[in-house]
Amino acid sequence: MSDHKKTLPEDYFNDVYRNNNDPWNFETSEYELNKYKATIRALARNSYKNIFEIGCSIGVLSEMLAPKCDQLLTIDAAEAPLVKARERLKKYSNVSVQKMAVPDQFPDQKFDLILISEVGYYLAMSDLERLMEQILAHLETNGQLLLVHWTPEVHDYPLTGDEVHDAFMKLCGNGKPLKHLLNQREKTYRLDSFEKQ
Repeated sequence: MSDHKKTLPEDYFNDVYRNNNDPWNFETSEYELNKYKATIRALARNSYKNIFEIGCSIGVLSEMLAPKCDQLLTIDAAEAPLVKARERLKKYSNVSVQKMAVPDQFPDQKFDLILISEVGYYLAMSDLERLMEQILAHLETNGQLLLVHWTPEVHDYPLTGDEVHDAFMKLCGNGKPLKHLLNQREKTYRLDSFEKQ
C-alpha cells in the first residue's frame, strides 16, 4: 500500500493536458473504445434517472452515457479537459459538465448510477476512503456503482487500480452496504460492478 503518496493535484493534470489535449488517446485508441464498450455493457439497466460520472476528462465516455439517462452530471478535477468535454456534450440538454474535485467537493443529490473510470488511483487511500463514504451516502438503494481502472502500477499514482477496487470489495457481503454484481479482468484493466443494498 502506497499511502505515503498524496492525492495528485489539479496542476498535475493541467500540465498533462497542456502538452496534449487528448493525452490518453481517448478519442482514437481501440483499447479505450473496447473498454468503453465493456463499461456500457456492464450497465445493469437500460436507463437511469440520475448518473454521476467522476472523472470525465474530454467526455468521450460521457457521450456514450448521455442517451442512457434522464440526467448526467459529469465532472473532472482539472479545467483543461473540460473545455473539450463541454464542446462535445453541448448538444445534450440532460448533461451538466462541472469542475469538481472529489472528495473535497461532492454533489448534494442522490444517484442511481455512480461511475468511477480511471480516477480512483489518483487519490491517496485516506481520500479514497472519504470518497467511498460519500458515494454510499449519495447512491440510492439498489443503485449501481461501476468502477473501471488500469491495473499496471504507475509510478506517479498514489494507488493501483487493484487497490482501489479491493477497497470497495471490503464493503461487500452480509450486513455490508454493497453487493458485488460483476468482475471483469482484462490484460490491463479491471471492471467491477456493485449494487447498494
